Amino acid sequence: MEPGDTYAFPADMNRQSALAMWMAPTVHTYVALENDSIVGTYLIKANQPGRGSHVSNAAFMVSPSAQGRGIGRRMGEHCLSEARRLGFRAMQFNLVVATNEPAVALWKKLGFEIIGTVPSAFNHGKLGFVDAYVMYRSLDDA
Repeated sequence: MEPGDTYAFPADMNRQSALAMWMAPTVHTYVALENDSIVGTYLIKANQPGRGSHVSNAAFMVSPSAQGRGIGRRMGEHCLSEARRLGFRAMQFNLVVATNEPAVALWKKLGFEIIGTVPSAFNHGKLGFVDAYVMYRSLDDA
């Protein structure tokens, strides 16, 4: 994906800030390796604190050179398993950019449903303001 088309992170976010967010103490971070090189990463965290902490949230990144090889799907499957193992009862994605069709299709294949659309919630780097989805999946089903 092109920069500015999938994440709401600030365009000027530096490496130190990104690592601090991705590796925060309240976050479980994982990497996908191929030939001793990192080709993807994801994190799991509570979507909300306190009484909402039984619902997880996750974020994923696959290296542009590794896209289209099933790494995202394998990380998604692993993430669901890990979220269950960590005691979460569900997973919710708060902002899936509607124009990110590969991600939307993958999450649907992995059992997520679009439970809401937020109009013009994402300022896409090329397309301007586009819709975003809230996607949800229970983890109680196995």
